[in-house]
Amino acid sequence: MVNVVLAGGGTAGHTSPLIATAQALLDHAGVDAVSCIGTPKGLEGRVIPEAGLELDMIPPVPLPRKVSVDLAKVPLHLADAVRRARAVLRTRRADVLVGFGGYVSMPAYLAARGAGVPVVIHEQNAVPGLANKVAARFARQVFTAFPDTPLPHAEFIGMPLRTAVRELAELDDEARTARRLAARKDFGLDADRPTLLVSGGSQGAVAINSAVIGAREQLLADGVQVLHVLGPRNVGDSRKVTDPTTGAAWLPVGYVDDMSQAYAAADLMVARSGAGTVVETAAVGLPTVYVPLPHGNGEQARNASSVVAAGGGVLVRNADLDARRLLLEVERIHDPQALAGMSRAGRGLMPSGAAQELADAIVSVATTRRSR
Repeated sequence: MVNVVLAGGGTAGHTSPLIATAQALLDHAGVDAVSCIGTPKGLEGRVIPEAGLELDMIPPVPLPRKVSVDLAKVPLHLADAVRRARAVLRTRRADVLVGFGGYVSMPAYLAARGAGVPVVIHEQNAVPGLANKVAARFARQVFTAFPDTPLPHAEFIGMPLRTAVRELAELDDEARTARRLAARKDFGLDADRPTLLVSGGSQGAVAINSAVIGAREQLLADGVQVLHVLGPRNVGDSRKVTDPTTGAAWLPVGYVDDMSQAYAAADLMVARSGAGTVVETAAVGLPTVYVPLPHGNGEQARNASSVVAAGGGVLVRNADLDARRLLLEVERIHDPQALAGMSRAGRGLMPSGAAQELADAIVSVATTRRSR
């Protein structure tokens, strides 16, 4: 029986696969204890305890993007965080450290290396983060969510998925149809009407929201109902709009707690291409128009590239998205054969069993250490 410590946080892109993996580990016969390391700066302080997992905190060590006094303080802050992380590994009697990226990962990796604890990495993005780039050089095993992530000795296994998403991905066609009808009913949507799901992520996306609002009248006139996740800050006093002729409705919501239910209801999605969204939509076979965030290092466009190349989705640049372009892309919702082909392509590319596969690998690494 082994003790596993997982490190990752900052955003849902890191915490969701961490939690999915932790849940798989807790169900594993070879595991005695699972705990997590995070920082007060990230989302992990809320979502990890809510998932019923133990969480130890260490100080965050953000890396300033410009030369400054803060940059000069990084070595001191890093040394303190490494010391604190090493104390956690010792207290938890860690047999293996599993890293998912974020501010917490670098000190946790360095602490594990210094303490002789083997490291396993899972990288969620097609463009790897700095901590995972560094630690991949000495990690025992490296796994990725995308097939073309440039990390040494990496093995593509897909993204550890939340249980509800994994179960949806594994449904057969008959069960999927029944789930679609039930999900639409739960949202108050027409069970038999073409359904577009729109989401710009947990906070919404202005460009996507604006394009959909601009195209709304024509979408409804064309008989397409829209489940629009605007984001909590953007929903305001928005109310349901129904076309008096076709009966198609635009349903605005601020947030959806269970996105698997929204995926199940939809025929087509328009979304940002964060790693979690790309993998989940592909795995459940939901054809998607990806609109990458135009900032950062281009990772969102890279995230979508393998799914787009396989035919499971299409890519539209943020600068090119307006009401006219959105209507053009959504026309495929009226072509069931085209949607079915996209669905098969996505499901064929992204495996749904990554959490269990990663858990098995983690236990194998930890068991090997104990047997020495």
